[in-house]
Amino acid sequence: MTKVAVIYFSGYGHNQKVADAVIEGIKSEGAEALDLKIGQDGGLDDAQLDKIDSAQAIIYGAPTYMGGPAWQFKKFADQSSKKWFTRAWQDKLGGGFTVSASQVGDKGQTMAYLQTLASQHGQIWVSLGLLPSNSLAASEDDLNRRGGSVGLMATAPSDSSPEQAPFKGDLETAKFYGARIAKLAAKFA
Repeated sequence: MTKVAVIYFSGYGHNQKVADAVIEGIKSEGAEALDLKIGQDGGLDDAQLDKIDSAQAIIYGAPTYMGGPAWQFKKFADQSSKKWFTRAWQDKLGGGFTVSASQVGDKGQTMAYLQTLASQHGQIWVSLGLLPSNSLAASEDDLNRRGGSVGLMATAPSDSSPEQAPFKGDLETAKFYGARIAKLAAKFA
């Protein structure tokens, strides 16, 4: 069975909601999702890091805080250097997602960080694969309303609860992206 690891940090619950939608998309393709949430103290333990080795794809998720990924995610990235040294994640598919309060919110910086992390591990990055919904008729319910190409970007206004945001279109885009990566991972396996 194809396995996709989803490694993410969620500070306020919004990134958790996106991760859940990504996982739903992975499972819709009959793949197993390894749900690896980074705790408030940052990083993962050795047993969690070892689980990732069995996956055919790894999806990274971090909220964008102050123009980059949250420090808790960065702690995991630093821990992954042991896997980098042994090339344990070489040739696995990679992808990423981020949430910020603003429409743009420097999400591109976080996506570049996630893509660089995957590239350092020798992974093959999977783009979002959707045209943007950028017409006058577009709404928050449309897929890829944020106009991402590199990966999945979502918005959760700073005064919203996880019950209110990210918006429907962002969550449907997350399901699409999870399914896309799972489908490609099965082809590469």
